[in-house]
Amino acid sequence: MSSSHLRLRKNWQKLSGHRALVAEQDFAGLFNELLVDTNYTIIFRPRDFANIYYAYPVLDRDKEQIYHPEIEYRHGFVPDFSITNKITGKRIYVELKRQDGWVEGKPRRAGRGNAHERLCKYFTPGLMKILRKKSGIQDILPFWIVFRGDITRDPCRVREVTCWFDEYTNNFFFWRDNDPDLLCLHFIEHIAPHLD
Repeated sequence: MSSSHLRLRKNWQKLSGHRALVAEQDFAGLFNELLVDTNYTIIFRPRDFANIYYAYPVLDRDKEQIYHPEIEYRHGFVPDFSITNKITGKRIYVELKRQDGWVEGKPRRAGRGNAHERLCKYFTPGLMKILRKKSGIQDILPFWIVFRGDITRDPCRVREVTCWFDEYTNNFFFWRDNDPDLLCLHFIEHIAPHLD
């Protein structure tokens, strides 16, 4: 890849990061207002899993084959938000995924981003067990994914995401047109009851 292509990629990443930050700010502002004087609290970038991989045991067959640094380091992940019921202690982890998509007037390649694919770690058996234990949620997935941008209307990505979640359709939401009422209503009707 040429240096000019690398610069374009850096610029795209800055723009993409800025757009994602705006999505986080919109979500935080909306839910901080929604949850005032309720039994719920929202935490921006909860550190519950910020170091879960650091001491995770590896298989005996791999122990001697990996690098063992002499320094401590952090290795984990940080969701965008958590929403907790202060009475029950149950919480749901929230990820916002903003991504371009294939919509009217755009070529199919406009939907080539992978933000939606990065959420797949949540479906892994090991993380699912850890998330369920920490969240206290057993009856639905212990995470809620909110999508923004053209991905919410991309015929390929909408079908892909719907397939991944299977019967857990309430654990994702396509936040189209940035309508705050629809997002809040989805939380109230489909997420909050599982935190009680």
